[in-house]
Amino acid sequence: MNRLRWRVVVLVLLALAAGLILLANLLFGSSGLVWPGAPQGPLAQAILLELRLPRVLAAFAAGGLLALAGALIQVLTRNPLADPYILGISGGAATGALLAILFGLPLWLQHLSSSLGALAALLAVIALAHGEGAWTRHRLLLTGVVLAAALGALITLLLALAPETALRGMLFWLMGDLASAPAPWFALLGLVALTLLILPWARDLNILTRGEASALALGVAVPWLRWGAYLIAATATALAVITAGSIGFVGLLAPHLARLLVGADHRLVLPGAILLGGSLVMLADLLARTLIAPQQLPAGALLALIGAPLFLVLLYREARR
Repeated sequence: MNRLRWRVVVLVLLALAAGLILLANLLFGSSGLVWPGAPQGPLAQAILLELRLPRVLAAFAAGGLLALAGALIQVLTRNPLADPYILGISGGAATGALLAILFGLPLWLQHLSSSLGALAALLAVIALAHGEGAWTRHRLLLTGVVLAAALGALITLLLALAPETALRGMLFWLMGDLASAPAPWFALLGLVALTLLILPWARDLNILTRGEASALALGVAVPWLRWGAYLIAATATALAVITAGSIGFVGLLAPHLARLLVGADHRLVLPGAILLGGSLVMLADLLARTLIAPQQLPAGALLALIGAPLFLVLLYREARR
């Protein structure tokens, strides 16, 4: 079996693994084991179709969107440590969404505000990191961390202004809680649409990883590719934040794992990262619902406990290169 076929097989196995995790999320939860045709009858069906199915689909959509955004940002910045959370893009999306929620704006304006916040944060990081000269990997990373800290302070002020009745829900949402996730269909449709938009550019993304000069010499429309990919990454981050709150490290870990498993070809990396990102968030949500059942933990906090040490390992490896 040649290398390409093996990588396609790995991609199929990732899809099967995601399906098994989705099934486990449907069967297990804080209310115990539930399956179709169980003695609970209509109650089991209601738990499966009205509670668990929308939640697990929202988890997969959020993880897939963050992984897609992370993969694109790592290519565009040529920085393997970049992701929407670390660069402050998730913070920008959360700030925009919280402002819309605080002013009582409808859901579509919350989505728009979150998208604008994510795009503004991304552009700010690029502009500040570039400064008077060319950016470096560590300069970009440091700028993103500082911006994320500033946006975190702004989010704290918004929480201080929020009414007490909404404060607990907003805090859990910011920690990456899927208990109050909206209907997942919009996020799923967004994930499918954004993936279909970027996949035709996968070959150009492969060329861009060799450098902008090489890409221009080979006929790649680099400015259009960059701006299109930036917009897709910002939109994906905003949709994920609206769906599941601020979930960190998925956009960093999923693309790395995908490249380890299927190579560097973005025709395989992008779908592989989406499957891995969705699986990570679904698995974290399953643990959040079952570890101390019937109480539930925020999935984002569990992912941060896993992702933070792994990020330090990756940072150490990059510093030694």
